[in-house]
Amino acid sequence: MLRDRGDTVAVVAPPAMADQVASIGHAFLPGGGPPESDLAPLREQLRVLDAADASIVGNRDLFGRLATAAMLEPVREVVETWTPDLIVRDPCEYASAVVALGASMPVVQVAISLAEVEWGSISAASPALEEWCAGLTEAVRSTGYLTRLPESLDPSPFPSTVRFRERSEAAAPLPDWWPGDHRPLVYATFGTVLGHMSTAVESMKVLLDAVGRLDARVLLTTGRAVEPAVLGSVPEHVHVEQWVEQASVLDEASVVVCHGGSGTTFGALAEGLPVVVVPMFADQAVNAGVVARAGAGIVVRPTDRRQLLASDADAIESAVRVLIDDVSRVGAGRRGSGFAGEATRIATEMAAMPVLSQVIADRVVCRSPVSSASTPPRSWSDSPTKA
Repeated sequence: MLRDRGDTVAVVAPPAMADQVASIGHAFLPGGGPPESDLAPLREQLRVLDAADASIVGNRDLFGRLATAAMLEPVREVVETWTPDLIVRDPCEYASAVVALGASMPVVQVAISLAEVEWGSISAASPALEEWCAGLTEAVRSTGYLTRLPESLDPSPFPSTVRFRERSEAAAPLPDWWPGDHRPLVYATFGTVLGHMSTAVESMKVLLDAVGRLDARVLLTTGRAVEPAVLGSVPEHVHVEQWVEQASVLDEASVVVCHGGSGTTFGALAEGLPVVVVPMFADQAVNAGVVARAGAGIVVRPTDRRQLLASDADAIESAVRVLIDDVSRVGAGRRGSGFAGEATRIATEMAAMPVLSQVIADRVVCRSPVSSASTPPRSWSDSPTKA
């Protein structure tokens, strides 16, 4: 969207993301990432700690300290040599916030999760942030905050909140993995992070067991860290891939089953698809609560919050069947139970929000509040920028 108005865009990210950035057509500028020897113990802690302690470990120790340390010098070098006009940052990526504050640069943050989650993440990370730069916590909170989530689901404590929608583009059709089969399509995924955890394969096998009993086509994705073959034999109506372009599958799916990650959960709702949420870690339980309160899906609480057990398969299967039946009734012009209708209402609200290019053109977020005490930030004008 930034490129559409003539801006030059580059992405600074860990080296492992180079191919992913290239696939969306942006220039890649290598950043840094913590070594796996530091990451692995933290991931396992996130799996076993309660929600409050996991938030502290993830936000303070992983994002606030390790990830910031790994990215800080690469980001500084990019700012010095590439001289961007604007920094667009992930709310949990703090190296760019440190650099923007020191250089008095315009910066905005684009939400991944719910605003209450992002705000709480900053609170948890605050001790580490203040170690990098006094006043960084408040600077981050006052930074322009862009979110694709609608106000009905996501009231925001950020003082400079602007809501936008992603531009609709025609998605590439899915391959015909089920020739001649026209039953509803169920998309089942636990995202990419779970695949790096020791419980991933067993949890995915439980998910496979649940969706394997459905009278539907099923696409199950494992994430690039898990080879589909480790799941063993797969029913004929289930197709397993490591990764599929989300827009393509959401364009054809009727129901989504996920663990409540923000990208999948709110991506599905943006398309009017009801969701079965099986939360296990991070912000997933909060996202699940939002879905349940909105009436746009069903939450299945795992027997063990940190992983799926065989006994969870029945509940997941039952929840998916309810949503498939609801969608089919609505599709036939009959009154459904409300899940599909609420998902459609949310999609309509999200579709009414302005596209990001319009937000930029209207200069809704034209100046960053993040600055040093002595130097005002440069303005973000309507002219093309480097971001």
